[in-house]
Amino acid sequence: MDKVYKTSEVAKRVGVHSNTVRLYEKLELIPKVNRLQNGYRVFTDYHIEQFNLARTAFKVEVLQNGLRKKIINVVKLSAKGEFQEAINCTNDYISQIKQEQKNAEEAIELSKKLLLDTDSQDNYIFFTRKQTADYLKVTMDTLRNWEMNGLLTVKRRHNGYRVYTESDINILKIIRTLRCANYSLSAILRMINSMSESIEIDIREVIDKPKEDEDIVTACDKLLTSLSDAEKNAKIILRQLQFMKNKFNTNSTL
Repeated sequence: MDKVYKTSEVAKRVGVHSNTVRLYEKLELIPKVNRLQNGYRVFTDYHIEQFNLARTAFKVEVLQNGLRKKIINVVKLSAKGEFQEAINCTNDYISQIKQEQKNAEEAIELSKKLLLDTDSQDNYIFFTRKQTADYLKVTMDTLRNWEMNGLLTVKRRHNGYRVYTESDINILKIIRTLRCANYSLSAILRMINSMSESIEIDIREVIDKPKEDEDIVTACDKLLTSLSDAEKNAKIILRQLQFMKNKFNTNSTL
């Protein structure tokens, strides 16, 4: 007879609160839970393994381009016993992470080239906000947002109108490039602040390494590390899924 566990026993084994066990059940992140006549939940080894898989899946929150939804789908497929489909979706998830990593690295390389040009601008040309937005193919609201978040301090003419110089536009190109690759505003601000201190910065290191005094750090604040960690975790998930497919293969698609 398969071993069974109470809610409190599951919580202790996987290192979560009992309320988390109930929440995972409600969100369908674990297999359907049977109950005894007295209403008590009865969990099995399948539930324990599923909890471990889910915790691995959610260790790193990568949100961009549907990655979060994909890994949740993997967990839900496994919870339903559709292990092979979960394996297929995990491989697709890994492929997308690799593409995100490529985009992130390419954005850094392009930013390095743009950074070399920033100080060489003569700043003879002045653009309005609308001209700048049109030139960069972004909205004026996007420019306002970047400025409000401290990414760029824009000069003003005597009449109060903002003017963007060639150097400003080059910095905005760097910001746009990094944002398109899903770097966070706080990570970009960290890089720009370092640029103001020294032009000889290592963009890759600065943009991926939050400072100790940063209160809240998200996955996109250390994008390269988070993507790398997500890929490692996904490979662990593949091994977990294969193990579960072999052990609990009830309705897995072969």
